[in-house]
Formats: sequence, structure tokens, C-alpha cells
Amino acid sequence: MRFTRYCRSILFTPALAVDRFARGQQSGADISLVDLEDSVAAAHKDAARHHAEAFFLAPRVGDSRRAVRINTVTRHEGLRDLLALREYAAKPDVVMVPKVESPRDLEIVEQALGPECAHVDLLALVETPRGLENIGAIVTATPRLKALVFGSADFSFSIGAALTWEPMLYARARLVTAARSANLQVVDSPLFDMSDLEGLRKEAALARGMGFSGKAAIHPHQVEIINKAFSPDERTLQKARKIVAESQARDANICVVDGAMVGTPFIEAAKRTLEDFGPSEG
Repeated sequence: MRFTRYCRSILFTPALAVDRFARGQQSGADISLVDLEDSVAAAHKDAARHHAEAFFLAPRVGDSRRAVRINTVTRHEGLRDLLALREYAAKPDVVMVPKVESPRDLEIVEQALGPECAHVDLLALVETPRGLENIGAIVTATPRLKALVFGSADFSFSIGAALTWEPMLYARARLVTAARSANLQVVDSPLFDMSDLEGLRKEAALARGMGFSGKAAIHPHQVEIINKAFSPDERTLQKARKIVAESQARDANICVVDGAMVGTPFIEAAKRTLEDFGPSEG
């Protein structure tokens, strides 16, 4: 399995909810994101852009990467978001691009952001049938793309399916396969019932088992559960230590650990796990 601290959890906070900004960054989420899109009514988009800039200007709280979800780039509000980001005195670490349906959407973002935001990472939110059909081209659109994010709510609505696990299985599997083929991370959609923590544990485990890197959150109390689901436990870390130690001792690409043959992919995965989570962390 692959584990990462880059995007185990992405916590969404409405850009108008200024009082929640610090709490979001203190939640333990790998990415703390202010949202300019779905959570902001059309009449308040300008105010949201203003508040989002304050989020990035404020001193950092915690270790979260700071991100923003812009509006769809094929609409005027999305273009206004991009022009505003260029002028921000403090730039986001990450920009999430919603409703990505072709490489052109990401090219527009790169060109509009310009050299002022040259070091900003991009996340592609895939939430339409067209986006899923073009996913092979999307994942190779730009080296700045770090992860795909699944938008299950919009996707289920667009195909007329129930917003439950089974009808969304094909879309999830295709996103994971495409992301991993391009060496990208891939993040599952949030569980929208904030009170169903047991359901969140089950869904996070299913996503982890499919190969997802993490899961989005819409409330801070979801973050701890998500981070735990997408982090190696002590047993996994112990196994990684054994694999690395045995491969180094034999100076080989194949070794035997606990009676099982271990090849190069497992050795490399073990090394990455220890690099990201440390030899003694749980």
C-alpha cells in the first residue's frame, strides 16, 4: 500500500466562515482549504475572495498546506478567482480546480495564474462523466498536478445514480487507476453525513483498500478518523522496517520477509512509507 502525508485529509472551510479558519488549520488536516465555489452564493463571491486572501496572509497555524478551491474556470467567477489569486500578497500552496473535464481546464489555470504562482500545486476535482472519460489525458496535463479528487455528489447527480458506495465504484476505480498510472495521489470524496462517524470509518477503509491516498472532510471532527485510516499502523511500519533492513542486508531487489517473497515494488513502497512517516511513528 502507498501512504502519504501530502493529502490524507483535505478539510473544506467556506471562505466566508472566517471564524473557522484557524480551527481548520489546527485540525490536523494535511490540506486546509478555503472554498470559493459551492459553499458561497453568487452574491457573495467578491467578499469570499477577499476573505480567502486574509486566510493566506494570516500567520500559519499548524502544519497544514493552505489551499483554495476556485470556481469553474469555464465561468466568469472562476476566471475572477484566478486573477485575484495572482494579486494575493501571500499565495496558496495548492489550488483545487473543480469540474475538470479536459487538460485544457488545467492549462487555463496555469496560464491565468502566471509566473506569480509558479510554485502553486494543482488538484483536479473530477465530478462529471466527461471528466471521467477524459481522465487519461487529464493526469498528464501538467507536472504541477499532484492529485485527483473525486466529486461524488455532482457525479452521482449527473448520471442519475444514488450517492452510495456501489453505484460510484466504477468511477472510483477508474480514478485510482488513472492517478496511479501517472504517479499522482488520489483523494476520495467526503462523507456528507457529519454525524455518521462509524460510516466514515467504513467508507475510509473501503477507499484505502481501493488505493486512495486520502479522503476529503467537511468538518474538523472527521479529520482524525481519516488520517488514521490513511496512515500506516505500527504493524505496517514494523513490516516496512523488516523489508528495508533485509533488502539492505542482502543488497538485493528480492528478499524473503516473514516467509514471503518481497520484490522491488514492495521494497520501494516500504522505503517511501518510512521516509514519510518515520521509523518509529504510528
